[in-house]
Amino acid sequence: MEIATLGGGCFWCFEAVYQEIKGVLSVVSGYAGGHVENPTYKQVTTGTTGHAEVVQIEYNPEVISYEEILEVFFGTHDPTTKNRQGNDVGPQYRSIILYHDDKQREVAEDVKARLDASGKWRNPIVTEVVPFTEFYPAEDYHQNYYCNNRNQGYCRYIISPKLDKLRRDFALKLNM
Repeated sequence: MEIATLGGGCFWCFEAVYQEIKGVLSVVSGYAGGHVENPTYKQVTTGTTGHAEVVQIEYNPEVISYEEILEVFFGTHDPTTKNRQGNDVGPQYRSIILYHDDKQREVAEDVKARLDASGKWRNPIVTEVVPFTEFYPAEDYHQNYYCNNRNQGYCRYIISPKLDKLRRDFALKLNM
């Protein structure tokens, strides 16, 4: 099994996305990339801890590759907006790949460069590719958020359309 740590807006969105992907064993929402030990959601939302909202994904590389994990990542958020995803604004919502080893760094840089050159987006990709240092799981009420709160407004209006896009664009990578 391998680990990927990614952020691109609210962690509830990416948690819901990766829970549907074939070969993903677990997805944990949390915080990474900052300078405060054991941060809380309240601290992270101030934008002063340096942390991004991220998900840590445990996956089976025999079923899905790291490159495919990243293709889903880039395909399910806007990697061209710095410190913003929709109405979520601040450095805690930045697009970020935290690589765990040199191979992940190389793959992340290659995928980012390839997609940036593809012309898919009008603006350049601003996703940070940085070394992983520490992951802090978010509070329990953030885990499995979409599954537990499907009728909540944010889930209906933000996450559900993102999942519709995932199902349309990445149908072959989904659990059936």
